[in-house]
Amino acid sequence: MTHTSRAAATFESSIEDASVLLDSALQQPQEKADVLKRAGLVMALTAWETYVEDRILEAVQSRLRALNGSPVGTFVMSKLQEELKRFHNPSSEKTRRIFLEYLEVDVTSAWKWQNFEPLTARKTLDDLVSKRGDAVHRSRPSSENGNPGHLVKREELEKAIRFLKGLVSATEKALIEQ
Repeated sequence: MTHTSRAAATFESSIEDASVLLDSALQQPQEKADVLKRAGLVMALTAWETYVEDRILEAVQSRLRALNGSPVGTFVMSKLQEELKRFHNPSSEKTRRIFLEYLEVDVTSAWKWQNFEPLTARKTLDDLVSKRGDAVHRSRPSSENGNPGHLVKREELEKAIRFLKGLVSATEKALIEQ
């Protein structure tokens, strides 16, 4: 997969941390494995969050190159920097809104690859962002029979990593074609 942005290259490196945690989880007793799988999900979504932040900055800086140092360029960049300080857990709507506001591109409409269409990709991302919150704030889910359940299963983390890689690729394509 060829990427043109620095943000995508950074994402590729960062998402590997989640894969390393998954591989490590497979070598551990169940309780430790669960911790590593939750951490893997958090790392995978952190890689996505960093990608979105870096990618919007990269694209806006490129667009504003001619205005660099001017009052307008400085204003837009400072507004974006302030917004990014509050930009956490990039759901599909938050991601759509920031790219639309600063670049006039709805990247979510281009989230199409393999078995994903924009609607299913948005829902999958939103579900992962929600599960990330659970992984951060709830160490173990309880199940109906009193045994703690697994918040993040191996297959789910593998799918999440593949999904996020596809999402970055689709987002890159949308921004290149604009």
